[in-house]
Order: sequence, then C-alpha cells, then structure tokens
Amino acid sequence: MSVRATAMHRGLNLEYFTVAWNLLEAVVALACGAVAGSIALLAFGLDSLIEVSSGGVLLWRLHADRDEERRETVEQIALKLVGWSLLLLAAYVAGDSVVSLVRREAPERSLPGIALAMASLIAMPLLARAKRRVASTLGSSALQADSRQTDICAYLAAVLLLGLLLNAAFGWWWVDPVAGLVMVPLIAYEGLEALRGKTCCQHCG
Repeated sequence: MSVRATAMHRGLNLEYFTVAWNLLEAVVALACGAVAGSIALLAFGLDSLIEVSSGGVLLWRLHADRDEERRETVEQIALKLVGWSLLLLAAYVAGDSVVSLVRREAPERSLPGIALAMASLIAMPLLARAKRRVASTLGSSALQADSRQTDICAYLAAVLLLGLLLNAAFGWWWVDPVAGLVMVPLIAYEGLEALRGKTCCQHCG
C-alpha cells in the first residue's frame, strides 16, 4: 500500500472508533444525566451526538479520497460541515452555560458519568493526536478540524470533572457553566476558521 492509502485506512479506523466511542458516550451520558438530573452530563451527551455527525462527515470524506477528481471538492464540503458542527457546539455550550448560571444548577454526581468523563479525558487527546498525524499525511484540513473537535471533547470532560470536584469540595456550583462560557470563543473560532478554509493542517502532527 502507498503511504497515502495507508494513512487513509488509518484515518477511517480512527473515525469509526470516534463514531462508536461518541455513540457510547451519548447513551451513557444522556442516561446518567437524566437519572442524576445533571445538566452537565446531558450537555456532555449532546456534545457527543454532535461529534458523531462530524465523524460521519469525515468517513464520507475519507471514503472519497480514492477518487482524485472528487477529492478536493469533497474535502472543501467536509471542512465546511465540520465548521458548522463546531459552531453548533459553541451555540449549545453557550446556551447551556447561561441556563445553568441563571438557574444556579450545580453539577450532580454520577459515578458512571464521572468514569465516562475520566475515560474521555484520557482517550480523546490520544485520538486527536493520531488524527492530526493522518491529516498531515493526507493534507486534509477537514480531518484537522475534526481533530480539534476531538480535543474539545477532552476539554469538556475536564470541565465536567473540575465542576464536580469543586462543587463537592467548596460548593462552587458556578465553575462548570463559567468554564463552559470561557470555552465558547475557542470553539466558535475553530468553527469559523474551518468555514473560511483556514486550519493549521500544514503544521499538524
């Protein structure tokens, strides 16, 4: 197999893993969030569903990589779709954070939810790094943008865990939504850069 074919095959495996992982995340987080009444866990689950859609877009993009005539067209469409998914995620995090602040909603403890967030915090940075290596080999800005969304999943897991810890230790219920609001400009920036066709793919890896 050529270097490009090998990278494309690895990229497909990474995206299949991404979709499967995020479907599992969504099911566990939404179920635990509903049982525990945790807005933070529900938000984490909905974020996972957004990432599933992004993963689906990248699977389409990678499957089209064999067709050199369509490759660039599909790449640009995929990049814009990932950009829109990031903007949707930014809007959701912003709305959820504002509602949590207004209602003074503290994150509820859920052992399965905490375990899920810890697993994501470990797995997602590794997955994002692997995606960036493939993006560099393929020259795919869409896959690079998708790797940033995977990074954001890790950030949200860290925010969830930090919110649970500080609320339990000090009663700082507001940490989770405030941290979410701080992240919104970063997520929106990544989305806008993707829509403009500007990513750091040439430097990724």
